[in-house]
Amino acid sequence: MTGDTAVPDVGPVGNVEEKGLSRADLAADWCTQFDRWFRDVAAAGLPEPNAMVVGTADAAGRPSGRTVLLKRYDPAGFVFFTNHTSRKGTEALANPYVSLVFPWFALGWQVIVTGSVVPVDRAETETYFATRPRGSQLGAWTSPQSQVIPDRNYLREREREVAERFAGTDPIPPPPHWGGLRVVPDAVEFWQGRANRLHDRFRYRRTGQDEWVVERLAP
Repeated sequence: MTGDTAVPDVGPVGNVEEKGLSRADLAADWCTQFDRWFRDVAAAGLPEPNAMVVGTADAAGRPSGRTVLLKRYDPAGFVFFTNHTSRKGTEALANPYVSLVFPWFALGWQVIVTGSVVPVDRAETETYFATRPRGSQLGAWTSPQSQVIPDRNYLREREREVAERFAGTDPIPPPPHWGGLRVVPDAVEFWQGRANRLHDRFRYRRTGQDEWVVERLAP
């Protein structure tokens, strides 16, 4: 393949012009508003409605992103679980300012979060880990996430060794390097796609410990 390939400007999905988003539509707090949209997304049957893009940066400010599954949200923030020695884990703990993007484009929506990361306590990690399928528990012990490995057989052999190690153990405990991270938001933006790229954007922005303002942003 040679030369440039143009990407067509297809615009938002669906009849977004009639939807719109006004200040009167919004809940008093970001968590209630997020819960409304999340429930609508789940009811619409979108695949992996809890999938979110997590953006991190290393100590030198070089960014990286990946899709992760949200496992819990409440007024304290958004929780996901990961290997703390993975790229996202090491970056989030070394430079704890992150972004989240929920790309719900089938409904013409995005939610964009910026905030800081704090580890959840071990008891919360253990409670969640016990709910995972056994295969996923074994996988957390098997994979040296983000590290270079020689081939697929390396994982198969590690998985066999881990399965033997934990035979008869139920539930399997979480690895010491694995746990939850909570993103404590400083801002949560609700984005509604509109025609001609003149989208509706509202941001809940923290101004104090428990104080927030709601602002309309230009598209």
